[in-house]
Amino acid sequence: MDIKKFTRSYRFNLYGITVLLFAVIIFPFLVPSNYIISTFILIGLYGIVCTGLVVLMGHAGQISLGHAAFYGIGAYSSAIVSGKFDFPPLAGVLTGILIACIVALLIGIPSFKLKEHYLALATLGFGVIVFTFLKEWTSLTGGLNGFFGIPPFEVAGFSFTTDRSFYFLVWAVLAFGLWFANNLIHSRTGRALKSIHGSESAAESIGINLMTSKLKALIISAVFASVAGSLYAHYISFINPQLFEVMTSIVFLIMVVIGGSSSLWGGLAGAIIYVWLVELLKDWVPLLGFSTGGEFEIVFFGVLLVVLLIFKPEGLMGSWKERKTLFSPQKKKVQDKKGAAL
Repeated sequence: MDIKKFTRSYRFNLYGITVLLFAVIIFPFLVPSNYIISTFILIGLYGIVCTGLVVLMGHAGQISLGHAAFYGIGAYSSAIVSGKFDFPPLAGVLTGILIACIVALLIGIPSFKLKEHYLALATLGFGVIVFTFLKEWTSLTGGLNGFFGIPPFEVAGFSFTTDRSFYFLVWAVLAFGLWFANNLIHSRTGRALKSIHGSESAAESIGINLMTSKLKALIISAVFASVAGSLYAHYISFINPQLFEVMTSIVFLIMVVIGGSSSLWGGLAGAIIYVWLVELLKDWVPLLGFSTGGEFEIVFFGVLLVVLLIFKPEGLMGSWKERKTLFSPQKKKVQDKKGAAL
C-alpha cells in the first residue's frame, strides 16, 4: 500500500469537508429562497444516507436494496417516541439508532452468508418486510393514513422550526458523517473492508474476519440511514409508509452509482445530481407531451442507471479521481520516464 497516497487522500478529504462547511455557512445568505434551501435540505438528507451506502457498497463491496427500511425505522422511531410518547426528539433519534443497529445485526448475520445477487435479494426482502410492518401495524404507525403531529427537532431548548435553521442542522450532521466516514475508510477497519471488496478469499487468508467486518459496515450504514430518516420526519412533520418502500432503496442505489461508490464524495455528488435532474424533469417532461408522474422518472433513471453501469461503472467522482491521479506529479514523472525510454 502506498502510505503517501493514503495520507494524501485522507488530508484531501479533510480539506474538502472544511470547504464544504464554509460553503454551507455562506450559501443561505447568497440564496435566500426558501424553496432552494428546502431543496438542499433534501439533498443533505439523501447525502447522509448515501454516505453510509458508500461505506457499505464502495468499500465493503456489499449491495443493499433495503436501506429505505433503515430510513423508515429512524423516521418512525422519532415520530412515535416524540409524537406519541412526548419524549424529546433527540431520544427518538437515539431510539432509531439503537433499533437500526439491532435490526442490522439480526439481518446481517444470515444475509452475509449469501453472496452476489442472493445478498441483494435478501436485503430486498428485508425492505419489503419492514414496509409491510409499517403499513399494517396501524395502531402504532397509522398505516397508510400516515403519522401526524411530529414535533420539530429540538436540542437544548432550541427548536429547528425554520428552513434555514434545519438546513444548518442537516448539513452539520452530513459534514460530521463525512468526517467520520473519512476516518473509518482510512483506518484499519477501512483497509480490511477494502481488502474484502477486492477478494474475500485473500482477505480471509490474512486473518480478516469477514462476518465481523461486513457487520460493522452494515451497522454503520444503517445508523446513517436511521439518523437521516429521523431528521426527515421532524422536518416534514408527517410520514407515510409509502415514503419508505422498495423504490426508495433503489433511488438511493441510483444516487450512489451516479456519484461513484468508491469515493467518499460519491454519495453527496449523486444526491445533488439526482435532485437536480428530478427538478429539471418537472420542467422538461410536460414539454415532451408526457405527464409529470413518477412513472416517467422511473424510466428515465432506469435507463440512466444502465448507461452508467455500462460506460461509467466507477461513477462521476470515480472518473474525477482517475483524472486527478493521471495529472498528479508522481504519474507525470512515470510518464516522462517512459517517454525518455522510448
